[in-house]
Amino acid sequence: MTVAATHLPPPPGGLELAPPGSLAAAVVEAADRTARHWTSTERGPLRPGSVEHRRAVARMFRETFNSYKPTIIDWPKLGQEERDRLITLPIWDIAVQTEGKASLRMATYAETQTDPDWRAALELNGWEEKRHKVILSNLVAVYGIPLEPEPEYLRPRDTEWAYLVTGFSECIDSFFAFGLFALAKRSGFFPPELVDTFEPVMQEECRHILLFANWLAAHRKSLGPLRRVWFELRVWAVWVFLGWERVGLARGMDDGGQPAKPQDNNFTLTGSKAVSDIDISVIDLMALCLEENDRRFAGYDPRLLRPTTMPWLTRLALRVAKAFSRKGPPA
Repeated sequence: MTVAATHLPPPPGGLELAPPGSLAAAVVEAADRTARHWTSTERGPLRPGSVEHRRAVARMFRETFNSYKPTIIDWPKLGQEERDRLITLPIWDIAVQTEGKASLRMATYAETQTDPDWRAALELNGWEEKRHKVILSNLVAVYGIPLEPEPEYLRPRDTEWAYLVTGFSECIDSFFAFGLFALAKRSGFFPPELVDTFEPVMQEECRHILLFANWLAAHRKSLGPLRRVWFELRVWAVWVFLGWERVGLARGMDDGGQPAKPQDNNFTLTGSKAVSDIDISVIDLMALCLEENDRRFAGYDPRLLRPTTMPWLTRLALRVAKAFSRKGPPA
């Protein structure tokens, strides 16, 4: 089946979408620049758990909102070979369903937030995830990409667990997606117009994990000693779950008990051949991911925290690889 093109309700918090006819080049460029660059007017350090930090994060997320409207995206025409490349990417079912689950999880966790700043930011985060799903749904409709029927999206029973799984999963997947996206853009494997269509989506993912990293640090500060220990155990459990998921051992373990699709959950780690005809080594791809990750975060206030796990692991892997390369092959 093919998912039909869908539409969005207005964004929360009084924000507006760009109306049809407003997508002049200058407007698009200004919106893109605003989404990538932001500095807080708060003075001094932004310590997680402080009012200043919470206020800055909430303002960042609201003020970098990009008002592009999915329903007026001008999808480029593709030749048969280009369309075949797009259709054979093993990601479409899982991509559409991931955005559907992420949107619901963000929205339900936002309902639990008593602080209006965090609640508003998470509500907008959920809305943007829904917009990503609309974009993907419109894409598969335009290009006739067949999908399996979507499952019913169930409200998570454990909202915090679902939010943590989604947040950490986005930190992992976005890190590698930044590099794959840059590789696809450099290689010309897909039409530049099609690749550029997803540029706002990629930058939104950067904003999402920036929000998650700062929420996580602030949430930790808000917990007492016993609750903090329990929370850290949950965080470790999430990492174990995500590790199992990525080696195919977590089938049916996700919240809601729905079995995983027989698609490539590790595409963001292994998909370089599917988005480029450039022969790139794993080490070079990791270096590109790190470079793109740093570039996408560079425009935001440096006092805000960035996700650290994937960049740290990648830098460690690159140092180890460099050390082994200096030794040369064994005699």
